Amino acid sequence: MTAFRFTFAETELEALPSGALHYPARRTLCVSDLHLGKSERIARRGGTMLPPYETSDTLSRLEAAIDATNPERVICLGDSFDDLAAGGALSLRDREWVMRLQAGREWIWIEGNHDPAPIELGGVHMAEFQIDALSFRHIAQDGAQGEISGHYHPKASITLKGRHISRPCFLRSANRLILPAFGTYTGGLKCSDPVLRGLMDQSAVALLTGKQITPLPYARLR
Repeated sequence: MTAFRFTFAETELEALPSGALHYPARRTLCVSDLHLGKSERIARRGGTMLPPYETSDTLSRLEAAIDATNPERVICLGDSFDDLAAGGALSLRDREWVMRLQAGREWIWIEGNHDPAPIELGGVHMAEFQIDALSFRHIAQDGAQGEISGHYHPKASITLKGRHISRPCFLRSANRLILPAFGTYTGGLKCSDPVLRGLMDQSAVALLTGKQITPLPYARLR
């Protein structure tokens, strides 16, 4: 695992190539927007049939991040399930998988707009969570300080040696950090979107995920 170390809100953090965030001093791992059960939800609502493997793939990558960091606490930063019914429709195998990942750890489910009420799985359900100078919530708020959020699924596009590359990314400015979506079928919102432009300041940096984290000035991205 090649972690990208940086300072945010006077706190030493690590962005992982998978899109997870690690707070080593507090042995805390944070992921956002797992959207477990998305293929089931789309099929249930009569949409396009997708391969039903996204939950297993997402949990496999989450397990790898947990194995790499050995956290005492895991924070799932909202929209962990594609909707409440998707949470209830998890297979027994996947429910047991989540329970294995939770074993021996503090596990915090932050409420998202897709999953606003508690899911019948272990862990604590909260609207937001505070550690030291850091506030963890699903959607960024105006005027926040030391805020870590998700929701927008930021994705950066660049052209390198004639090749167009698009990757999920972290967005870091002076006062807020927005995590990429961790889930397999999540898509993304372009960095050039006015909503994200309105949230980032002139100091903003995008941390592109991939085999390793690639930092780029936010102003250069499309």
